[in-house]
Parts: sequence; structure tokens; C-alpha cells
Amino acid sequence: MKYISLILLLNLSFFLSSCAQEKKSETATNYKFEVVKSEAEWKEQLNDLEYNVLREEGTERAFTGEFVNWKKEGTFVCKACQNPLFSSDTKFKSGTGWPSFYDVLNERSILEQKDTKYGWNRIEVECKRCGSHLGHVFEDGPEPTGLRYCINSVSLDFVEK
Repeated sequence: MKYISLILLLNLSFFLSSCAQEKKSETATNYKFEVVKSEAEWKEQLNDLEYNVLREEGTERAFTGEFVNWKKEGTFVCKACQNPLFSSDTKFKSGTGWPSFYDVLNERSILEQKDTKYGWNRIEVECKRCGSHLGHVFEDGPEPTGLRYCINSVSLDFVEK
């Protein structure tokens, strides 16, 4: 029984931290972004938490983000560059503590990068226009795609329909 409890606790810990992130190497991508700013310019534009998540690949605490329980109709855009990313039509309640979507608005809106930090095998999601870290995508979402884009609220803005 003690071992079962330990295994359950470890699984819960992994599940709750499934969107946590540390800074990736500088060589992870050779993609040329349309929006390029100095770190000083990003720090001037973004508050401390936004900068940590978007530029340093941090994460907000689960269940604390503005868009976790958001119900309005419209489009979610990148906080750093206003690139349209997700439609409210694809948002669903995943129970993970972060806004979740089963599809992107446009395949040209995001980049997906392999992320094996901490021994995990997952895919990081970045804004294709400015390179900002948004979250991760997992293959445990609902139909029709079976995907769950687990995205930090702080990396998003919302444009109401």
C-alpha cells in the first residue's frame, strides 16, 4: 500500500507540473522570427511574470491564470506580438490548471520544438512570429484532434468576437 501511494503521488506531481519549463538551449531553433527585440525591449514591454514565461520559458502556477475558466467568444493572441493563435471554439476544460485548446487557429501561427528537459519527452509550443514560449502540446486531448495545447494564460491576450 505504501508503494502504491508513492506511485500515485509521483504521478500526480508529474501531472500537475506538466507545463513547467526551464530555459532551453540557445541552439534549439534556427528559425528567423518576424518580430525581433532586444532583451531590454522585451523587459520594457512585459511585466516580470510575462517576461519569465514568454522569454525565459517559465510557467505560471496552475489554476491562477486569467483564461483558465474563460468563456467568452473570440481569439486568443500572443501577449508579446498579438499573433492570432487559438479560437475560443477549440478551448476546453482539461482540469490541468492551464487554458487548453484542441487545435491551433492556423498551423503557421506556432512552432513546435522537442523538449526533453527533466527526462520528459514533450513538445514545446512557441509563437511563430516572435518566438515566445506559450506552453506545451500533448496527445491526450479530445476529438477531433486528440491534442491538448496546454498554454500559459500570461502568454495570451484575448480579442473578443
